[in-house]
Amino acid sequence: MIQSEHLDIRTVTMGISLLDCIKNSAEATCEAVYSKIMKRAARLVPECEAIEREFGIPIVNKRISITPASLLMGNFKPDECVKLALTLEKAAHDAGVNFIGGYSALVHKGYTDADRKLIDSIPEALAATSSVCSSVNVATTKAGINMNAVRDMGVLIKKAAELTKDSGGSACARLVVFANAPEDNPFMAGAFHGIGEPECVINVGVSGPGVVLSAIRKVRGEDFTVLAETVKKTAFKITRMGQIVAQEAGKRLGAEFGIVDLSLAPTPAVGDSVARILEEMGLEACGAPGTTAALALLNDAVKKGGVMASSHVGGLSGAFIPVSEDEGMIAAVRRGSLSIEKLEAMTCVCSVGLDMIVVPGDTSSSTISAIIADEIAIGTVNNKTTAVRIIPAPGLKEGDTVEFGGLLGEGPVMRVNPFGSEKFIARGGRIPAPIHSLRN
Repeated sequence: MIQSEHLDIRTVTMGISLLDCIKNSAEATCEAVYSKIMKRAARLVPECEAIEREFGIPIVNKRISITPASLLMGNFKPDECVKLALTLEKAAHDAGVNFIGGYSALVHKGYTDADRKLIDSIPEALAATSSVCSSVNVATTKAGINMNAVRDMGVLIKKAAELTKDSGGSACARLVVFANAPEDNPFMAGAFHGIGEPECVINVGVSGPGVVLSAIRKVRGEDFTVLAETVKKTAFKITRMGQIVAQEAGKRLGAEFGIVDLSLAPTPAVGDSVARILEEMGLEACGAPGTTAALALLNDAVKKGGVMASSHVGGLSGAFIPVSEDEGMIAAVRRGSLSIEKLEAMTCVCSVGLDMIVVPGDTSSSTISAIIADEIAIGTVNNKTTAVRIIPAPGLKEGDTVEFGGLLGEGPVMRVNPFGSEKFIARGGRIPAPIHSLRN
């Protein structure tokens, strides 16, 4: 599994509460933030590397998530907010992790003054850093959708892209807009340490698209019951491995074991693709009729297998469909079988949402906001997490390609519906919560 099927622990993420770092000035707060992160996470990478050697299990990424940064900014001036991002960047570098998440705000019902300061600073913060990740939760099933925030995010995403135009708008690859954001997600760019979490916690994200693909190949021609059982049994094995690593890492680092996120997270490597799993089920190409049903089966079977293997499953847990990070998805876009509209339909039954979608650089901010609104509505109405990570690549048009490198892969620029939504987005206000949110 490990050597030939790309099985690994995709990330060990240490969540750290920074609520006790709030001081009377931005400078004092930043000093306290850096000191606490280094105190807690200084041994994260060495201990994970030791576990890799002793258990023979690759741990690809070691990461940190923090308390949503907007909660720390009460005493910050607007022009001081980026200082916190630079502090997080230094802490990530000194701790040896590849990403630090939590430059985040939760505004599903409205803005606080601190939320506004943080959100306005996101483009500059991401442009000034390479390891800091940001997320904004704009909706929940209980609160409805904050359409003011949705409108603002379209503008800020365009600004972030323009500030990093030399790298194809790469800052947007570290910015996620959520509905129903989980507080214990170990995956970037959407990870943050929720206010209901312990002081310090270890959350592990496992992966294994290659293992699932290999298992499905062994049952070609069998019916859907056999197919689902095969995926379920495979997910059990993958998740069990994740729980062992999470418990061991927590013990060594003096942190609580939080959750195992059993998401199938692809990479650009051949053989590590969710799209290829769907095609192995019998589809001629990912995006063909039947793709949503195939993904629904896959997602459900992964969850059923995972919950039998660990008593603490959380995060996102399912199947990711990020375009630029999945070589099969990239191929499907290029052959014309996969569109943004089909991806949106697929997100009704999978984890997260429209992920790592590259669109033409001249796409308007209102159109980006409307794409976000559609995806967020799916999450709100269906009481599930959905998200958008969209990149308007400056100067590029449909059919071009952006190279991001590493786990972020390469993004083919996708077609966007040419008809506008400006008047719709300009309405602002809140879309009310759906009727089934009234459960008390």
